[in-house]
Parts: sequence; C-alpha cells; structure tokens
Amino acid sequence: MCSHQPPCPTADSPDPHAAVIVSAHPEQGWSLLCNGTIVFDDTGELLPDGRVVGPRRTVGTLVVAA
Repeated sequence: MCSHQPPCPTADSPDPHAAVIVSAHPEQGWSLLCNGTIVFDDTGELLPDGRVVGPRRTVGTLVVAA
C-alpha cells in the first residue's frame, strides 16, 4: 500500500503504528494506516490479514472523591 519514501513499517514489524494514517474517521473511532492496519480509539486493531488485536487498556486504580 505504501507509495511514499521511506516506506512505512509493515503490520508485522516491531513498530507498525509508525505507519502514516491514510484515512482518519475520529467520529467513528478508527483510522486506516498505510500498512493496511485499522486502529481503533480503544487501542484495538484489525490487521490486514484479518487477525484481531484486542484493546491494550491499562488497569488503574479507581479513586472515589469523599
């Protein structure tokens, strides 16, 4: 998919998110990267080969105001 120089990292590379965004849809919560990966606002991904990567949410501490 990548036609610019230097080429974007592939979806299987160590840093696939360094690829250029070719189509952004923030109102729908996703973006298409030049390497064919669809990334979602919740940090989930859909890879070009159809594999799904679940969200990588960090578990934090809930603080309740008194």
